[in-house]
Amino acid sequence: MGLSFAVARSAFLLFLCVAVQHQLVHSADPEEIFDFAPPPNGATPDGSYFTFTKLRSIVANHGGFANVTAANVVGFPALSGLGVSNALLVFPPGSVNVPHTHPRGTETLFVIEGELDVGLIDTSAPVPRLFTQKLKKDDIFVFPRGLVHFQINKSKYKTVRAYASFSSTNPGLGILPRALFGVNIDMDVLTKSFQVSPDIIKQLSAQQP
Repeated sequence: MGLSFAVARSAFLLFLCVAVQHQLVHSADPEEIFDFAPPPNGATPDGSYFTFTKLRSIVANHGGFANVTAANVVGFPALSGLGVSNALLVFPPGSVNVPHTHPRGTETLFVIEGELDVGLIDTSAPVPRLFTQKLKKDDIFVFPRGLVHFQINKSKYKTVRAYASFSSTNPGLGILPRALFGVNIDMDVLTKSFQVSPDIIKQLSAQQP
């Protein structure tokens, strides 16, 4: 009886180890079979395939919002499977990059020119916490994946330029004002959630594209 129990226990432990190893293997990132993804049209790649030129001579449209030019897999297919993407942000005086999230990627923001105020909301605690920082030229700030964040240029005269890198070929973008007031959520839901009148909700909704 003792020998049979010992054999059964050993067999069970062996099965458990194999199952755990199997789970670990299948939980890892997919193996890269090729060094890079070929052009979607089947053409032979050359240097231009690995080059993104749409950030050249970006001219900021003056207004209340930042100008964001993304270099992700949608417009830069060479990034496919590489797990990275980028964006150039140009902030005219007084402009803001409204509260938003990137559900699929962490962002690091590098200030190229000027000073930029940034904010990050931590939702891991029962009561959300706001972290703010004034960034100067050559500073880097990290926005963890999925957390609400924003940037604003408080200067009345100077343009700010910043360069963002993401840990995803397509990090996604969830713009909070548009998500809340631009998709026709039931009026009762919004008025009760924000404790404001329907007129205010209508005014906010009218401002969304």
